[in-house]
Amino acid sequence: MDLTPHDRQAGDKQAGDRSTDGAQSDHTQTGHKRTWVSKFADAFRGVWHGVAGESSFLIHGLAAAVVVTFAGALRVAPGEWCLLALCITGVLVAELFNSALESMAKAVDEHHNPALGSALDIASGAVLVAAGGAVIVGVVIFVPYLWPLLFRVA
Repeated sequence: MDLTPHDRQAGDKQAGDRSTDGAQSDHTQTGHKRTWVSKFADAFRGVWHGVAGESSFLIHGLAAAVVVTFAGALRVAPGEWCLLALCITGVLVAELFNSALESMAKAVDEHHNPALGSALDIASGAVLVAAGGAVIVGVVIFVPYLWPLLFRVA
């Protein structure tokens, strides 16, 4: 649902009118059309909440910085840069979804809930799969560049 910050703060779960066919509209409950600026502001706020609220982002951010540093130092090909960027983005997106689900689970039920716990485990598993795939891509890209540097034949 496209909720305005006011709708979110008020806890109004009915905000974001729905048409008769179930499609979401760009109108708030008050009938005002949301602007692209407000949509982007909400999106950037969401990224900030995801990044600031999760220690995992520090680890992923450091790993991304190392990858970018190595890629620059080794002068990887443009296509390889694209693959690395997609992998970094994929891991960060998976982490944002995981953070969103964790936040939603806390809002829905403060007590231990096995169903919510299972959903959170699945979301964490998605981050693990994304990170594992990124590592494999990184190995495939970096090993041919690093191998001659590590094992120089005199």
